[in-house]
Amino acid sequence: MFLHGYLSSKESFAFQTEYLSSFFKTVAVDLPGFGKTPEPDEPLSLDGYVEFVKSVIERECGKSTLVLAHSFGGRIALKLAARYPETVEQMLLTGCAGMRPRRTLGYRARRLGFKAVKLVSPSLARRWIRAFASPDYLALSPLMRESFKMIVNEHLDGILPYVSVPTLLVFGSEDKETPLYMAGRLNRGIHGSGLVVMEGCGHFCFCDDPVRFNAIAREFLL
Repeated sequence: MFLHGYLSSKESFAFQTEYLSSFFKTVAVDLPGFGKTPEPDEPLSLDGYVEFVKSVIERECGKSTLVLAHSFGGRIALKLAARYPETVEQMLLTGCAGMRPRRTLGYRARRLGFKAVKLVSPSLARRWIRAFASPDYLALSPLMRESFKMIVNEHLDGILPYVSVPTLLVFGSEDKETPLYMAGRLNRGIHGSGLVVMEGCGHFCFCDDPVRFNAIAREFLL
């Protein structure tokens, strides 16, 4: 099963689904609110996405499956494997999100400033958001913004000791979204996990160098 990243879709794994379908039955879904799957009726937390994926596994794969997940999909896979280990046989996580980020003093100052402005003037706070928020966040609908806030504010460092399924981490050396310090933390926290760094690749290393990535995935998953 393929789990795509935030603001992405199952199409991001086109190189992988085509190649790995020679060895496995492949299942790739658009998560709620992305690709061709409509937005949920209410904001979904990470738990909501975990339950959605669990239901797809039960419907399409039987009791368990191999998981290949990117970024936000990695968040889902981590919590799925910790909560329902019987559903995941192995997982390959690439550019996996969910680790608590390092925050600069500048970021902390802006956050405190925003909280102060919000107390004084909600309209000014909205202008502050438009000035400092990422383009990805601003492109979301109000419902998906609420979902996004719940997801990114949940850090998964604490559940790593409960992840017991065989896990391989594949990160690009130039990944700016989920830097290598996050890969190292995942590697140390998940007992028995392996880490492969793809030199010269970024957050989408499976698209940057699909031939090399597919060879790594095949060796691990077969």
